[in-house]
Amino acid sequence: MSNFKHQIHEIIFEADSKPGKIFDIVLILCIMASVLVVMLDSVASLQDRYGKLFLLVEWSFTILFTLEYLLRLYCVGKPWKYAFSFFGMVDLLSILPTYLSFFFPGTQYLLVIRTLRTIRIWRILKLAQYLHEWDYILEAMKASLRKIIVFLVVVVTLVAILGSLMYMIESQETGFTSIPRSIYWAVVTVTTVGYGDIAPQSNLGQLLAALAMILGYAIIAVPTGIVTVELGQARKKISTQSCPDCAREGHDPDAVHCKYCGFPL
Repeated sequence: MSNFKHQIHEIIFEADSKPGKIFDIVLILCIMASVLVVMLDSVASLQDRYGKLFLLVEWSFTILFTLEYLLRLYCVGKPWKYAFSFFGMVDLLSILPTYLSFFFPGTQYLLVIRTLRTIRIWRILKLAQYLHEWDYILEAMKASLRKIIVFLVVVVTLVAILGSLMYMIESQETGFTSIPRSIYWAVVTVTTVGYGDIAPQSNLGQLLAALAMILGYAIIAVPTGIVTVELGQARKKISTQSCPDCAREGHDPDAVHCKYCGFPL
């Protein structure tokens, strides 16, 4: 790596040096300012008065971020590896909507994706250790995936049954005009959202609705419990090995003796 590339890399990617810290702070302020401009531009009264100014400011930020993105690719040894990394994809997605607005009007409001770039503040404040917490969450979510899929299949089946029953119980005059619409009511009821746009009128229908509401509270707790258990396992991994002497389980993967009786594993 040439000296020029090395200097750019130190400024853009490193937050330990003073120039690097200043660069990151200015970058985050620019990101927040650009997101604020996009939000203000969505207000009709402000857009009518300052629309041209917002457009000019947004393009200025986009050109600035495009230049920064190209410099990041230039100063790393493997540009494609950075381009397909998490931060590389976020950097790219933060500038694409403005260019896409030429062909698809309205896509510029997707620029709020730039808020993800503020994650870089962890580097400035030396909070990189919190990235390990993110790893724990990801690991727990991956471990919970199959259980949550099974749970969702059960829920989908349940709301389909509830919706079909409600369609048979209630008349079309009360709003249950079809099974899909009745299933919509079941989803709204079981998730405890309760829009109230459709409501059963018969005694039997109201009884079924009450059961669905009570069931909804139990359903909400299930995925939370699944992920919570997996979070605990992610923080402290245990092996499935049991002690040959006392048959107790729950040992650490690198354990050589039983933590309950001291017998060699």
